Amino acid sequence: MKPHLYAMKRDLYIDFAKGLATLSIIFIHTAFWSGQFYILPEIRIFSLVFDVALFYALSGITSGSNIGKTFYRLLKLQITYMIFVTLLFFLDYLFKVFGLTFFSLEWLQNFYSTFGSKYATTSISTVPQWENLGNWYLHQYTNADTFPVVMGSFWYLKVYYILTVFGVLILKFFPKHINWFIGLCLGLTLLFNIFPEIYPSGQVGYVAFYMTIFLIGNKMKGKKIPVKAIPVLYAAVAAALVGLFSFYGSEIFFKISKNKFPPQAPYIIWTLFSLVTLFVFYNRLKVTKENFVTYIGRNAIFFYFGQGISSSLIYFLVVPLKDSMPWWLLMILIYSINIILAFIISAGLRKADKAGWKTLEFLRSKTAEN
Repeated sequence: MKPHLYAMKRDLYIDFAKGLATLSIIFIHTAFWSGQFYILPEIRIFSLVFDVALFYALSGITSGSNIGKTFYRLLKLQITYMIFVTLLFFLDYLFKVFGLTFFSLEWLQNFYSTFGSKYATTSISTVPQWENLGNWYLHQYTNADTFPVVMGSFWYLKVYYILTVFGVLILKFFPKHINWFIGLCLGLTLLFNIFPEIYPSGQVGYVAFYMTIFLIGNKMKGKKIPVKAIPVLYAAVAAALVGLFSFYGSEIFFKISKNKFPPQAPYIIWTLFSLVTLFVFYNRLKVTKENFVTYIGRNAIFFYFGQGISSSLIYFLVVPLKDSMPWWLLMILIYSINIILAFIISAGLRKADKAGWKTLEFLRSKTAEN
């Protein structure tokens, strides 16, 4: 008998759920960025049903109390992220040099106007803005003019780092008091929403809500929601949604996205359906074979990076096509193209990541002491 053959297999449901969540993020960024020109506001709001909260729940399910393993994983992610933003920095800079050298400042300004006035350029110059690269390394997400969606979606990464660090410390040193921490985070989230005037700026509000999801996800690891509890949970979600619209009025529907940064009651209630669905199918839906969606989930970070670039590029299809076909047909077309572009770009980023790691390993071998 070979014990290693019976080692725990990778849970394909987790990959499948990550893949679907990633596809949902691509749709959200299709709808909310270039989609501002043609997609109905109702569709943009409905796209938020399956949002980043799913990633934090899945992270909780897959996280453990091994501090060394967790910190090593975060270190690898940080290095991969730094390789990516370095590549992004030079792509942005070289494009500006190309535009100024072969065309003109007016041409570049016209090019960037495609993104709309909301995403005005910060600097068009042949002088590299090295401080931007340094800020990106330290997770201050100043805009990348040529690819505005990239930094616009990176807020998730900073919160993920914070959650993972504090989460593993809680799991390691307070394993018997996880429920207390869930209660604390829930209490803070409730307090901030009852008294919005004391809602703190920065990351506190994000962490209070998403840490709740992370820890609940961890408590759910290896468990299955009883069949009898499923209708009760969905009834509770429905009651919460009814209460939301009864309290705030129907106009709150169009303000859901504004309540996402930081997460406030309308957005939190809006995410409950997706979270309940994730946990209902966990350990119930059996994914037995690798497929396109599990592939995306297994490489979710590269798709997350790639979709920022692809969601920026599709602007240049949307603007000339937005008046030439029905909005729903254009939405399907652009979303499909966005997925294809994200797939291609993510494959390129994986190769760039491997090359970056090989370079770092070469430098380490040359500088390490014998």
